[in-house]
Amino acid sequence: MKKVAEPVKIEGFSRVQISEKGKIVGDSGWTGPNAIVNLGFKYYLCCLLGAYASSLQVGYAVLGEDTQPAAANTTLQSECSGTGDVPIRVAVTAVTSGSKTIQFTVTFNSSVSFVTATESIRNIGLHAVTYHSNTVGTLFAGNTYTASSCASNQDVNATYQIRFS
Repeated sequence: MKKVAEPVKIEGFSRVQISEKGKIVGDSGWTGPNAIVNLGFKYYLCCLLGAYASSLQVGYAVLGEDTQPAAANTTLQSECSGTGDVPIRVAVTAVTSGSKTIQFTVTFNSSVSFVTATESIRNIGLHAVTYHSNTVGTLFAGNTYTASSCASNQDVNATYQIRFS
């Protein structure tokens, strides 16, 4: 077997902006690269390419208060929880950018109560389901950025890119 001259790289980068009354009051800038977890590679990439029934696709994003996920994680650490202490995952919009980048955008509106008090947010993750009740780990990837204070009357706009090179 020939050695691959240039291996394929998969890296994720994210940007998180906090807004209040339509004005940006906090911006992480582009951060990365991210961490794709073990089950992220398995279910979102390998199983998807093989057309397995167990394959997953990114459909939601979540914010959290902890660090970048470790390879064995199945959820984002310290996910922001709304009323009833249920993590708030919001549907993403996906578009391709060129032939090697998929970009997910999402807005966490204060009206969905993704935070119920002022919290320090510092990580973001991509998931297939709205809540981690699935017995298969549903986290695809996660990233971290400098902690930002987010109040319950503020919105968060996020962009998350997965780049293949």
